Amino acid sequence: MTTESVAESSLLGLSRVTTVNDEEYTSHYWPKLKGAILLILQQNPGEFIPISYEEMYSTVYKCVCQQYSDRMYNNLMELVTSYLRRVAEELQVTPAEAYLEKFNFAMAQFFQAVSGIVAIFSYMNRFYVSPKLHTDLKAELWKVFTELVADNPLLFRVIDEVSSKPFGVNPQIMMSVIKGLYSLKPEFSERNPMLFARFIPNILPPTQCDQLPSLIQEDRLLQEDLVTSQGFSREDTGKKRRGEDFQGR
Repeated sequence: MTTESVAESSLLGLSRVTTVNDEEYTSHYWPKLKGAILLILQQNPGEFIPISYEEMYSTVYKCVCQQYSDRMYNNLMELVTSYLRRVAEELQVTPAEAYLEKFNFAMAQFFQAVSGIVAIFSYMNRFYVSPKLHTDLKAELWKVFTELVADNPLLFRVIDEVSSKPFGVNPQIMMSVIKGLYSLKPEFSERNPMLFARFIPNILPPTQCDQLPSLIQEDRLLQEDLVTSQGFSREDTGKKRRGEDFQGR
């Protein structure tokens, strides 16, 4: 039996005889959920703060049964929106050289938080968000992050700048950012198709024969840039690779 079914079974009888009024919701039930949500939003990627998900799920279950779904959903979205506005404000004053790394951290942190929030509010998602609002809680949370944090001209300007310089940013960070942005909104790839194509397969049309000269030219220019701006050299340094002295012996 799943955790959800256990929680539902244990609370089914209780929900029939115990009511939730506005005062109890405001003073007890929502503050309990709010505290858990804030902890989840602020935990570092890869770290998990000990929270009783069963207790939180049970709280949501009881509120849904007592017709507080609409209010609870609005409270949740308002809380997440307020938190993400603060994240966006912090990013706006972040120096360009640290921007992508900080954005990548914020995105990974939020993706992890969404998993925890959706788990807690899964009963509300199943019996209110999906049938009444005709959407999905995860999709709505991602939409808020997209609108407030990701869909940001400064972010894409920084991406364009660092991607135009070889080794302008840690490749792992760039890959994580691009894949995350594409997950949030595939249309983001239209802002820099060539860059997104490095990390996302099949987003560009197949290469045509008449495009080969321009691709060769781009590759040549990249090699020249490595030589002139990054200190690489085409000259043979005369150093032998390890093991060459033993070849032929």
